[in-house]
Formats: sequence, C-alpha cells, structure tokens
Amino acid sequence: MSESDLDADLDAAPAPSEPAGKYDAEVDRIFGAGGPLAPAVGTFKPRQSQTEMAKAIAHAISEQGTLIAEAGTGTGKTFAYLVPALLWGGKTIISTGTKNLQDQLFSRDIPTVRAALRAPVSVALLKGRSNYLCHYHLERTLSNGRLTSRDDVGHLREISRFIKMSQSGDKAELTKVPETASVWNLVTSTRENCVGQECQYYQDCFVMKARREAQQADVVVVNHHLFFADVALKEGGMAELLPSANTIIFDEAHQLPEVATLFFGTTVSTGQVLELCRDVLAEGLAHARGGVDWAKVVTVVEKAARDLRLTFPEGGTRLSLPQIPPSSEFFPALEKLKEELEGLIDVLEAQAERAETIEQCRVRAVELLEQYKAWKSEPKKGKEVDGAHHAGDDAVLWVEAFSSSLQLHKTPLSIAPIFAGQRAGTPRSWIFTSATLAVKNDFKHFTAQLGMTGEPAQSWPSPFNYQEQGILYVPTGLPEPNTFGYTDAVVDMALPVIEAAGGRCFFLCTTIRAVNRVAERLREEFAARGLDFPLFVQGERGRTELLDSFRNAGNAVLVGSQSFWEGVDVRGEALSLVIIDKLPFAPPDDPVLAARIEVMEKKGMNGFVHHTLPEAIINLKQGAGRLIRDVEDRGVLMLCDPRVISKPYGRRIWQSLPPFRRTRVQAEVIEFFATSNSPRGTDSGSEP
Repeated sequence: MSESDLDADLDAAPAPSEPAGKYDAEVDRIFGAGGPLAPAVGTFKPRQSQTEMAKAIAHAISEQGTLIAEAGTGTGKTFAYLVPALLWGGKTIISTGTKNLQDQLFSRDIPTVRAALRAPVSVALLKGRSNYLCHYHLERTLSNGRLTSRDDVGHLREISRFIKMSQSGDKAELTKVPETASVWNLVTSTRENCVGQECQYYQDCFVMKARREAQQADVVVVNHHLFFADVALKEGGMAELLPSANTIIFDEAHQLPEVATLFFGTTVSTGQVLELCRDVLAEGLAHARGGVDWAKVVTVVEKAARDLRLTFPEGGTRLSLPQIPPSSEFFPALEKLKEELEGLIDVLEAQAERAETIEQCRVRAVELLEQYKAWKSEPKKGKEVDGAHHAGDDAVLWVEAFSSSLQLHKTPLSIAPIFAGQRAGTPRSWIFTSATLAVKNDFKHFTAQLGMTGEPAQSWPSPFNYQEQGILYVPTGLPEPNTFGYTDAVVDMALPVIEAAGGRCFFLCTTIRAVNRVAERLREEFAARGLDFPLFVQGERGRTELLDSFRNAGNAVLVGSQSFWEGVDVRGEALSLVIIDKLPFAPPDDPVLAARIEVMEKKGMNGFVHHTLPEAIINLKQGAGRLIRDVEDRGVLMLCDPRVISKPYGRRIWQSLPPFRRTRVQAEVIEFFATSNSPRGTDSGSEP
C-alpha cells in the first residue's frame, strides 16, 4: 500500500470553527493570572490551551451538545472540564478509566477546584460493588473458617477491624491488605450472591449507602465499567444515575470502545460455576444440612466445570467457535456441564423453601444455565450463519482459557449502534476527553467506533517544548520483530542506553512473554556488569506498590506490559527513559479483531488502514506519553521497532507522536544523558 493511499484514508478532518460561548468571559477570568485558581494551586500558571478547552466544554454544556476533546499532556484537561462542570454542568457524571483516577479526582482535584471557586456542589464517589466490604459475606467467612493460608487469616483480622471504623467500606482505604489478596473475594458481594433487601445488614450496606449518596449528589465520580453497568440497567428501566444527569464527562475516553465492547457482550465462566458451588455448599450446610448430601451434590458440578476447563491447554488460548475442531472434547464437556447444572437446579428447587439464600442460589444456577445455553450461533431471520467467525451478523463467539477457568464470550462486532442508541433520547451534554483520541489530528477512528460521526472534535496541543525536552531514538541494526531472538536483540541495544540514563527507565513490552524475557536478561546483565539498578517487574507485586517503589528508588528499571502503557504519572528524575519493544499491533489471531476486519473488508475497506493501524498509533501515543509529564522533565523515547522506518505506514506513526528531536545514532542519546544531570524538579503529582 502506498503512502498516498494512507494519506487519503487517514488525513485530518477540517478543524471546527471556534464557537463564541456565553461563559467565555467568566472562563477567561477564572483561568487568568489574577483568577481564583492561582492561589488555590501553588504551581498553577495560565495556559492558553487549557483556557480554550474550558471554553469549548462550557459551550457544549450550555448547548446540551457533544464535544470530543483531545488535550496533549500538560494541557491541564482535568481543571479544563472540572471548572465548567462544577459551575454550569447541573447533575454531572464524571467517568474515568481507572479506580486510581477516580480516587484522585474525588480526593484531590475536585476538592481543590470546588474550594477555589467556592462552588456549593455535593460530590459522591461510586464504584462497583466488589470494591465495598459486605457485612453478610464477612460474617459468613468468619464463621465457616475455611481460609487456606496464614496470610488470609491475618488479612481477615485487619478487615474485621476496618469494617467497624470505616464510613465508606471502600477496600481502597485499607492499604494493609494488598489489592491482589484472594480473601477480598470472600468478604465482598457480587450481583449474583447479594441477598438484597432480605439481608439483615441491608440498612448498613456500604453499596446501598454509596448509591444513595450518588443519587443525591450534584457530581458523581464513576469509572467506565460502572457507567456501562448503569447503561445496561437502563434497558430494564432500572438505571440509577443516567436518568437525572445533565452532563456526562468521560476522561480517558480512548478506553471507551474497548470497555463498551466488553460490557455489551456477555461472558460466562467456569469460575462462576465453582463460586456458585462454594455458596451452595455453605448455604446448604447452614440451613438444610439433613436434607441432602450437599458435598456430593456440588462435587459432580465442580468436576464438570473443571473438565470443561481442561479441554484446552493453559497459556492464554483464545479461539473463535469455528476454530474449535468439531471432534474437540469441548463440545461434549459443555453439554455435560449443562446437564449437571440442571441436576443442581432440581436439588435447589426441592430445598429452596428452607432459606432465602438457597432460593437465591437456585436463581443464580438458572441464570448460569441460561447463559451457557445462549452461547450459540443465532442466524438473523432469513439468513444463514456466516461460516467464518460470528453468530449472525452482529456478534463473535469465542473461548478464552486461563489457568483455573474457561470463559465463553459473545462479543458484539460493533458497539456503534448500541452506544448511539444510549445517547439518543433525553437531551444532555456529552464530553469525551483524553490525550489520545486522534491519529494525526483525525478523530474518525474513535468516532466511528462509538457511532458519533459528525460530532464536533478538537485538539489542543501540549504546552511542553518537546524539541528541547526529549529525543525520539529509533536504533539501527535491529532485526524484524517476528525474528527469533528479537527480544534479546532489543535488550542488547537497550543496555548501553539504560546505563547512560542511570536506570530511571520504563521498559514497555507488548506481550507478557517479552516482559518475562526482558526481566530475565536484565537481571543477568545488571549482575554481570555490576549495575546497581533496582529491577521491578509487572506481576511480581501489585501495580501501585511497584510504582511507589520505582519512584522512591530514583534509579530503577520497571518492566511492564499493557497496564503500564497508560494512566501512570511519574515526574521528575525518577523516569528519564521509556523503551518500547514493538509497535503495539493487536495480535492478528485475536478472534474479535479477526471478525471485525473480515466485516470491514466485505464492505470494501482496508482492515489494516482503518482499524489495526489507528488502534496501534493511539496505544503507542499512550506509551510515549509516560516520558514527559512536566515542563522540567527531560528524557529519551527509544522506539525499537524498525518498521517505523522501513514500512510505508511508518511516517503516519512519526507524525502522530510528540514532536521530539529525532535520531538513529546511539552516541547522540548517550551524549544527551551526559548533559542532562542538572536538577529537574520532583514528582509534583498530576497536572491541574
């Protein structure tokens, strides 16, 4: 494919004209040198891009319109949307990409802006129910004493103390128990195992308390998963937040297509069956011990679930339904699990009158069986099933194997019609913002995925001086990325640069396998060369703990994959080098991607140009965005993939990245670090 073809397909859309807004003068005053933000935030300085973005958002709010707003790193997008939201947004939902960002908004950013503006607004934080301790499940876990490790016993003691003192029951407040601790699953509820109004602790329930506060608050901070959970409830007239909202703001909006795809699809797993069996055994022994041999009843169901899992090997198997051979043991094992679930339902029906909780287990078992039965191809009326990847024309069926569970997914091929339908109806403002929404100033990839063609979109550049502050280094002499030994070649190329940088490095990989190989090689090389750089590796500890250790060390190297490509803010001297091993193209054997590309190509589009490439560029922009987080930051972005130079689409990638000074000469990079030893400021948190 020629570069001109790429340009024709992906060139920038014309920039929208600037609307004059009724709040412009007030925005100018607030964000100006003598405005209220400067005294409230010691580091605040007026930035034209921030002021203009705030005006555009205020205009969209006043018109009950939509705005897609890309804000380069350092623009200050958080304050740019918070000021108009708190002053003119009415009932506002702010949805973020992660729970960490939620906590930061609720605990730091919103209180700062609210105090500066003296805005009389009430604010609530709402998370998914698995984030709140459950009195009922904690008491049940304490009484049945089935903990398997000494750590769990200690963690449970801390949780028992915490629940008596906490106002919110939010497990994020209990830092003594790691977020990865398995005991959390035993002391929180799920939608399936919540007892609801029958619960003796209903009046004290932390989930219900958080929901009540959210319904009454002027501003509610949620995350994307929770937002789409509420949207899904809207179908049944049960949504709690959406009906009363005047303004909806999505921060980190680039994540929405993926989250919405997960949410509007369905997933059922063998893990849910095992969890049900655990609860059936506990409730049966507690309320109907003499009625049935409960251990025998659940054992056959557990065996069927585990047998289904074992029909695939471990290690990240992902297959679409047509890729599973008809002779596979998967199909009879699936039928066997359905049969055993039916037997379990019969037993629970006979015992349901003994206790409300047994009846609840019966309802869960029926729902699980229905989900397993629904996982099948359903041709549209009058059409044959498309023989390739999907069920009818709108979904792809696929399986995913983990070490202890097998998930069956039914994923929509496009969420555009679903999301467009959710936005229709009640007039309200919709704001979508992120540092990475466009490909070379073109928003078509993002808007097409969400069915928002024709909505106003605008980009505000970063105020950072990338030419002075950083270098983009693409080394010479690396083999093609699919070559055997590529990861080792990348490590060999990176070692002199890591040494010159004095550690202070994020080494970002596109696969977990590469993370493990890079970590193994760096351990060996640091020891052999006498380099005293602490090495932190994704998976060895929780993400928050790894980041804190990395910041505190000051000369560390952190090796990570996708979860460290975005939402990570390390300022100052602790991070001066970001190495990216490969362009982050989605794996071509991904079942959902393969099905989407097939549909696009049937329509005469080019799957690589219209989906794979823009998706990779947006991911790459996120990874590159880890490097320069402040006006005093300096550093090197080392992009190892030679395709960025050798392939026709490479120029598109260069043009979408920050305008760093560029080089292919290692000596220039070494020299840059040799002259970069002046103090550069410390971690000052995220930009206001």
